Amino acid sequence: MTAPAPTPATAAAPAASTVRPDLLLLREGDDVAVATRDLAPGDVALGADGLRVAVRDAVPRGHKVATRAVAAGGSVRKYGQVIGVATVPVAAGEHVHAHNLGFEEGEREHELGGTRTVLPVPPGPRPTFRGYRRADGRVGTRNFLAILTSVNCSASTARMIAAQFPAEALAAYGDVDGVVPLTHQSGCGMVPDSEGGQMLLRTLRGYAAHPNVGAVLVLGLGCEMLPTDRLTTRAGSFLGMPGVGAPPPVADPLLASIPDGTLVRSLTIQDVGGVRATVRAGVEAIREMLPELDRCAREDVDVSELVLGLNCGGSDGYSGITANPALGWASDRLVAYGGTSALAETPEVFGAEHLLTRRAVDADVATRLLDRIDWWRGYAAAGGGSLDNNPSPGNKAGGLTTILEKSLGAVAKGGQADLSAVYAYAEPMAPHGGFVFMDTPGYDPVSVTGLVAGGANLVVFTTGRGSVFGCRPTPSIKVATNTPMYERMAEDMDLDAGPIADGAATVAEVGQVLFDRMLAVASGERTVSEELEIGTEEFIPWHVGTVT
Repeated sequence: MTAPAPTPATAAAPAASTVRPDLLLLREGDDVAVATRDLAPGDVALGADGLRVAVRDAVPRGHKVATRAVAAGGSVRKYGQVIGVATVPVAAGEHVHAHNLGFEEGEREHELGGTRTVLPVPPGPRPTFRGYRRADGRVGTRNFLAILTSVNCSASTARMIAAQFPAEALAAYGDVDGVVPLTHQSGCGMVPDSEGGQMLLRTLRGYAAHPNVGAVLVLGLGCEMLPTDRLTTRAGSFLGMPGVGAPPPVADPLLASIPDGTLVRSLTIQDVGGVRATVRAGVEAIREMLPELDRCAREDVDVSELVLGLNCGGSDGYSGITANPALGWASDRLVAYGGTSALAETPEVFGAEHLLTRRAVDADVATRLLDRIDWWRGYAAAGGGSLDNNPSPGNKAGGLTTILEKSLGAVAKGGQADLSAVYAYAEPMAPHGGFVFMDTPGYDPVSVTGLVAGGANLVVFTTGRGSVFGCRPTPSIKVATNTPMYERMAEDMDLDAGPIADGAATVAEVGQVLFDRMLAVASGERTVSEELEIGTEEFIPWHVGTVT
């Protein structure tokens, strides 16, 4: 019996077992297996279906051990896919990692979509959650008042205003989740109509118009290149990045104005009379908005109103075995009910993009994803790097060696549903849109900022090393890939997917628990990152282009 692997052909998860194997072989024919405990030289490690390996080296838990000999230059397979090449001869039982496994991109067959997979809807009543129905029809899972800055110069003032509204000051407003300052490092010293300028504008508008934001105070300085009035009006179109190439066209790259029904106030520091005067005016504006914002009330809505952002950070050797496949199961369940689920982190699907293109609904969607991969090649090269600079040191310490291996585990978050659309960074995602992809960097805060700007009203974040992450105004559910880390950081994690590797639970069982938790959080149950008020410093728009 083999453990489930993150490919579109994943079969039903095996039944839970009370016997914990030493090794997990993820596909028949793989050259490596994953250790479920620390292995020492001389150990005889056992796996399912009679797998037996005499261990030659110390192999940390979550790392790879060779199940057979591989010649120097030979391909090494995991998940049934090539994850690199042996840089020296590798004997069965040896630890396989950066010392003997190297990156080689190789060739991958890219089928250009055309699939139509119908995910079954479970029998019985449709799930619901209690959300905030907005005037434009979208549904929020939270009800925040956001202080949105047009430029870094107004960031300190925004924080001073927000500091006047701690949780205890909002106790009288039971349907207000908080006053959150959304500050950033840009807004001036840039070319407003460049790709980077338009990306920032789209991101800020996405937050101002977000269904989790019922009121917004837009705060500017007064002399910046991106003035406050541009956050509520349409602007020009994209320009390409010199030497890199333009991104693909998008249906509506600039967002509409803030929806009717959202409370909006705008202040510029220079017009009001300085920082102190602006703090006083901002506090007064918020006090006027709070009673009206508090009149919003939760109501029962269909599960299809969820727009789920999928992300992982601090990944390890278990990510593609436990938490990511369980999230993929929950993602498929949401898509089956008509919701939207968005995968992201383009550099971390590199090497596994062929598993996504074959699931695209048509050739145009598949080609658009490949175009983004090509854009990233040029972008990385222009910055003096390459896409195989990933994984991070923490990823490697957790057992991941090459970007190919990391990507194969990362795409498991997307389950098996058809890929229906590919979006630019922070582009608004269509509700009831199925499984989609958004072009973002792999850096967690920047990636999730794009997903939230695109409309994600819920995020699930998987981690193997223990990322401490939040993304206000959208709740983020953190899922641990392994039980030792979960137990060590229990106050920072929402769910443990480690029992999958231990044989104590199946992917489907943990996926169902996660799906139920998603509905509970969407209805108002707080996540651990919300309890710690983590998520304001993690608002980091992707900066692309020239700073002048």
